[in-house]
Amino acid sequence: MRSEQRIPIKVDRDIVAARQEGRAMALDLGFSLGDATVVSAAISEIARNILDYTPGGEIDLRIVDRNGRRGLQVIGRDEGPGIADVAQALEDGYSTSGSLGLGLPGARRLMDEFELQSAVGKGTTITMRKWAR
Repeated sequence: MRSEQRIPIKVDRDIVAARQEGRAMALDLGFSLGDATVVSAAISEIARNILDYTPGGEIDLRIVDRNGRRGLQVIGRDEGPGIADVAQALEDGYSTSGSLGLGLPGARRLMDEFELQSAVGKGTTITMRKWAR
């Protein structure tokens, strides 16, 4: 089992690769099929934002341990335009592109932990974790 994987996000097929790798790592960790699918969906949302809003970025997948619990950490990084109002971007229905505005808030709900750091003109880093039950 791989404990770490980095997937560059430049084209649509990279989103599929990131989803598949995250799902496989979650299953290897003993996640239920449902939880592995949830992880895959959250990865897809973050990777889609990287592709739609930036020139590219990466998804970093890593198995983590904390206090005897194992989980999957997903970090999405880009050097795009950044998010001017993070609180607003995390509200259901908010979108700058005319989409439904469910990507970031949806990913936050799907995972156990969600952190977003962004600086205008410097990019965004999203760190999410899902813990094995």
